[in-house]
Amino acid sequence: MKEPDRKAQQKSYEWVYRTGAAAKRKIVVYDYKETREKKHPQSFLAGWKGYLHADGYQGYHDLGADIIVVGCWAHVRRKFEDAWKLKPEGKQKGSREEVALRYINALFELEKQFKDLTCDERLEERLRQSKPIADTFNTWLDELNVLPQSKLGIAVTYAKNQREYLMNIFTDGGVEISNNRCERSVKPFVQGRNYVLNKIMFSFPVA
Repeated sequence: MKEPDRKAQQKSYEWVYRTGAAAKRKIVVYDYKETREKKHPQSFLAGWKGYLHADGYQGYHDLGADIIVVGCWAHVRRKFEDAWKLKPEGKQKGSREEVALRYINALFELEKQFKDLTCDERLEERLRQSKPIADTFNTWLDELNVLPQSKLGIAVTYAKNQREYLMNIFTDGGVEISNNRCERSVKPFVQGRNYVLNKIMFSFPVA
């Protein structure tokens, strides 16, 4: 808040990078920058190869062919939860918002069962049990007719736009279903009112 040539009201950004659960070494790096420009992760990750678990910020999707972006199913779930909470209490049960949450929650419940598996075993079980659910969810999304600017419409659009990245959990058992591990790493900064946190979790290099 007392930086040279910057007002206290200006936003600053703490970029958070950390290893995923499959990494042998647990590392968390906080990289302070004045902006949210994509040049910052491009510079930080220059020369690195692997899976990058992040939210839907477009700046993460142009980091080079050696980096595979993995979408966050928790971010998708939050958008449908926001839409579900806005419905009158008597209309929440059986709503399209609730149907979406059932699909997504089913994926998270399976991940709990896969927790102690090896990466290869987890991938096998994801393909056997989880992928059919994700495929059915995607088909269901494609068949929905929603108002684009409604809360449900926003959630549906986000899920469709992120589909390519969300489905990357079915390419490697070492990547996680959500970016929550990295989100928990930002807790030291929750008291900083003028910080906007960018959360990135990366896994081991692609073979």
